[in-house]
Amino acid sequence: MNILELSFELEKLKIPKDEYSLVGGLPNEAMCIANENNKWEVYYSERGRKSSLKIFEDEKDACIYFLDTMKCLYKK
Repeated sequence: MNILELSFELEKLKIPKDEYSLVGGLPNEAMCIANENNKWEVYYSERGRKSSLKIFEDEKDACIYFLDTMKCLYKK
């Protein structure tokens, strides 16, 4: 899985786009994924800080973790 495939999966799950960022940054109260220094970071952004930061060596593992996290947070 890559970022593009992750984007499609999140759309299929109808998770609001303001609940996440696929380009990192520090949006308020959103899950984020970003490629930083050749590693992949997944974290929750809140009040300008990264919390629950997880670092992955490859995109696939980071995307799978991100999607699993979002599924848990937004169960319907």
